[in-house]
Amino acid sequence: MRWQPVLTLTYAVFALISCTWAQQRDNCASLLNFKMPGVEVTKASAIAGGTTEPNPWGPGHSAPIPAYCRVEGVIDRRTGVGGEEFGIRFALAMPAHWNGDFLMQGGGGSNGVVMPPLGLNAAGDKPALMRGFAVVSTDTGHQSHHPGFDFSFTKDQQAYLDFAYLANAKVANLAKQLIADFYGKPAAYSYFSGCSTGGREGMILSQRYPTIFNGIISGDPAMRTGLSNLAIGKWIPIAFNQIAPKDAEGKPIITQAVTDANRKLIKDALLKQCDAKDGVADGLISDPLGCDFDPETLVCKDGQTDSCLEPKKAAAIKKAFGGPKTSTGVQVYSGFLYDTGITASSPIRGLLVPGPGIFGPATTAMEVDVAKEALADIQPLTDSTATNLTTFSGSGGKLIFYHGDSDPWFSALDTFGYYKDMAAANGGLDSVLKWSQFYFIPGMGHCAGGSFDSFDFLTAMVNWVEKGTEPTSVIATGKAFPERSRPLCPYPKHAQYKGQGNTEDARNFECR
Repeated sequence: MRWQPVLTLTYAVFALISCTWAQQRDNCASLLNFKMPGVEVTKASAIAGGTTEPNPWGPGHSAPIPAYCRVEGVIDRRTGVGGEEFGIRFALAMPAHWNGDFLMQGGGGSNGVVMPPLGLNAAGDKPALMRGFAVVSTDTGHQSHHPGFDFSFTKDQQAYLDFAYLANAKVANLAKQLIADFYGKPAAYSYFSGCSTGGREGMILSQRYPTIFNGIISGDPAMRTGLSNLAIGKWIPIAFNQIAPKDAEGKPIITQAVTDANRKLIKDALLKQCDAKDGVADGLISDPLGCDFDPETLVCKDGQTDSCLEPKKAAAIKKAFGGPKTSTGVQVYSGFLYDTGITASSPIRGLLVPGPGIFGPATTAMEVDVAKEALADIQPLTDSTATNLTTFSGSGGKLIFYHGDSDPWFSALDTFGYYKDMAAANGGLDSVLKWSQFYFIPGMGHCAGGSFDSFDFLTAMVNWVEKGTEPTSVIATGKAFPERSRPLCPYPKHAQYKGQGNTEDARNFECR
């Protein structure tokens, strides 16, 4: 008999939950009648909980998706250049058990695909939707014919403007209205999280729409893409083509410019030089800015033929990592960090593994000055380098940057360069650290892969925005070292071993 009150209460709770979800299903279906100029809601469905959805762009998850209302639609549908249909498509997921917050997930590559609205980026092993966030995603105004890197839509001016910066703001504001209609109250706080193109989108939102989001997480941003393409598509492959052996037709064989023996020699020397600076030799470089590695220290001495580099090979590697410069020595795009991922062969080639794909044409010369000028007219629309963030910070906004040290597509040093410029323009680093942080991610490639690519900046951001708790570190893990964890530290600090305890455990490291 003593269990009766407990059972009665349990049944009452289940009945209340069931009633609430039934009401939400009805509310969800009613959103098909949502009216706003230029907006078409094409689908509104109550999705049962318990399923999972794969993430085609990076690390997946195993958490079951909760019951939620999924709303799909199009903003500003129109016919554009060549008779092609354009429109900003979106998908909004509103969970049955809402935490009161809203998150917009960034895109990737050329966008053009409405990804599942889960909120996977920088959320560790528990995506935002599973935490109770309402989550929205968008294709930013066009449909890709070849998902990933199809930029054919840029022939249409409006489509290019939508992709560059307009679409995300429109979708965010619409999502907020749908959320308020569905739940009967507005979201308490709004967040954005994205990597690569999504990282650039986050930067632009902080710069051009400073009051839409309370917190923005920008990872490996695809900023200054024309110049980064100049680096990885021409400057770096040309440096390697100049030293590569030639085929029967006299064309350089770039895959043979750097041998496996060269790569091992360089990585071993790099780790010997920079690995143990954090107090433990563990195959990681925790302080990339403190790593003073120079490949020319490996140049063969007189009579030496083994365990050394030919002078021209060492010079080519140093040139490649140094980034493109004009004829007068002016840096056009940032150099790249020497990190453990430079010898990676997959999923993205490291900088010391030149070959087919991103590492460009079979040419051996280029005029950087001319190439730089040719890019001048294609940068403004997607430019994300504005540094005046006084309205964003003044309204309480928080901004976290992170970048993989081994990213071969967009240099971590370029993002860091922006962060330093932004700090200088907003009162200096000490002032900016109160609302913005920068994290280097040891060993990580472009948004994923390498030593560590699982970390939860989302929780850190929520605590900062909603509780005023400034992040002091964020724990990172990765498949490369299944038993290892490390603290990621906001610049200017980096992880340092305390001197005792298991070196695989983040608790035995501190940010110094």
